[in-house]
Amino acid sequence: MQACPIREVEGAVEVDIAALDRKATGPAAPTRRAADLPGPQRLPLIGSSHLIRPAAIHQTLAAWAREYGSPFTYNFGPKPVVVFSEIDDILGVLRERPERFRRLSTLEPIFEELTVGGVFSAEGKAWRPQRKLSMEALSHRHLRTVYPKISGVADRLRRRWSKAAKRGEVLDIAEELKRFTVDVTTQIVFGYDLNTLEQGDDVIQRKLELLFPLLNRRLFSLIPYWRYFKLPSDRRAEQALVELRAWIDGLLQTARQRMLADPGLGERPENFLQAMLAARDDAGRPFDDDQIFGNAMQMLLAGEDTTAYTLAWAVHHMIDVPAEVKALRAELDAVLGPELVPPNIEAAGRLERAAAVANEAMRLRPVAPVLFFEANEPTIVAGVEIPKAGAVSVLTGVPAVSPKHFGDPRAFKPSRWLDPSSVGGVHEAGASQPFGSGPRICPGRSLALLEMRVVLATLYASFDVERVGAAAEVREEFAFTMTPKGIRVRLRERSRSASASASV
Repeated sequence: MQACPIREVEGAVEVDIAALDRKATGPAAPTRRAADLPGPQRLPLIGSSHLIRPAAIHQTLAAWAREYGSPFTYNFGPKPVVVFSEIDDILGVLRERPERFRRLSTLEPIFEELTVGGVFSAEGKAWRPQRKLSMEALSHRHLRTVYPKISGVADRLRRRWSKAAKRGEVLDIAEELKRFTVDVTTQIVFGYDLNTLEQGDDVIQRKLELLFPLLNRRLFSLIPYWRYFKLPSDRRAEQALVELRAWIDGLLQTARQRMLADPGLGERPENFLQAMLAARDDAGRPFDDDQIFGNAMQMLLAGEDTTAYTLAWAVHHMIDVPAEVKALRAELDAVLGPELVPPNIEAAGRLERAAAVANEAMRLRPVAPVLFFEANEPTIVAGVEIPKAGAVSVLTGVPAVSPKHFGDPRAFKPSRWLDPSSVGGVHEAGASQPFGSGPRICPGRSLALLEMRVVLATLYASFDVERVGAAAEVREEFAFTMTPKGIRVRLRERSRSASASASV
């Protein structure tokens, strides 16, 4: 008999059945070593690094997966990395975290040096208490409480876009959406209304956008150059962190004063910052200011970029499929009536087609198409021996666009998530894992999905969207997350009379 771990997540009981299927990480004798696998050219000392441009690493690895199959290996410097792109192998790795696999050991010190260590980069015993706090702050139960703030920010976004439509402005839609997500995230994390949507140039956002490229550059550097000299981009990003730390320290001081004045907030914190102040680690100690700052920064970074980028990709693809826009608007008119923003969380939850648009955007353009890990102990994945500290990479984006798992896999067809037969062929929803899987699944997934429904409703209930420039000019750029570049649009006010007649 095999024991399986169970846990409660948002009121539901989840059972991890990975132990019942050891195809990916079972105890069978190894059949191959990393050195036995096919892969690209490897040179002394630098390995395959000369073939990789960090900003396009996800595309390079996906192309190698098509050429060499799964698994294959390449060398980052002298270190071999085994790469898996089959969904069973990917899930086998993800579900064995944090016990059997961890993030690359080079990642945690990079975060710590920048004083932004937290739940994302933490491993071992340090991870669990921080994970508990982030899960609670982002739980569906808490989102119900803060939904009026989310819808209020969405209405600000609608008013901002209405002014831009009247002026005929060209908008970088990803930048616009980051204003929305940073405003929502600062309210949930800090209880602070940053209100970038109604202000001019957003100083906080300009600082945040320096950090992911910095992390990506250092993670994929063969030598830790920044410990010996700093590039101008390093100095700009580190100065931005100093200024962000001063800003957050001010919010932290305010939170402490509020909790002293109202001790009950220790039992019922209103935001993530208060929860961190009230919490204790496994040894019963309070979190220090560096830990609180690091977690707050990680929540802010993750909450700003990932959701905004998925929404930007959704807009990019929806422009080219007017039938999907028409179907989405029919749902919006039926569910929302004259409302321009979902008035409550129940209404947002009924927007199934909006959720399908989001799911399809995440399938085609996952913000984390490649993940890197390290083995905590000798293990076997897909018949390949992985030594302790051996590096593995999983290409989550590859199975999501494979004809083995989805019919017409390269086409943007949100309807497949509502009626798989409408596309034809297979529809294996589990082959798309935009939030990861297993114990370290993204804690912000409920917030992200809610924000996506709300923003898509707000945009398409009120505006027509026109592309500025050619679709071919839009490109992907990997900077710790997969970033859209060049999605420019012009908005026009949607005729409400047309929408009313369409809903009759």
